Amino acid sequence: MTIAKIIANRSAEGIISCDVKTSVSEAVAMLAGKRIGALPVMSDGKVVGIISERDVIYRLADKGRNCLDLPVEEIMTSPPVTVSPETKIDDALALMTKRRFRHFPVLEGETLVAFISIGDLVKHKFDEVEHEAEAMRSYIQTV
Repeated sequence: MTIAKIIANRSAEGIISCDVKTSVSEAVAMLAGKRIGALPVMSDGKVVGIISERDVIYRLADKGRNCLDLPVEEIMTSPPVTVSPETKIDDALALMTKRRFRHFPVLEGETLVAFISIGDLVKHKFDEVEHEAEAMRSYIQTV
């Protein structure tokens, strides 16, 4: 199964992102307001980084409150690790586990088509396991 299955019913127009010049405090307001953990950071229509809760926390600990006035390009994780719709879900989960992050921009070429979280992947895997368990129960009942 691939990422394409997870994003099939999503529109790229619904992706919440910010520009490299957005202030960290504005990005924090977006994260809090939408109750999300990360944003893709854009420049000239291309994904150039990701700003996450962790990026903000680490910079607050390092630089103090002054980091809130900085543009996100100064604290974002860059370059972003990305996946394509053809990436296998298990491969994406393995990469997230190995690299210890929780969000992926999904790109077709250089175009952002989705932004997925580890929660999206885990939910899909859970649904898959649940479906397999139900199929097994049905099979056992008919034997």
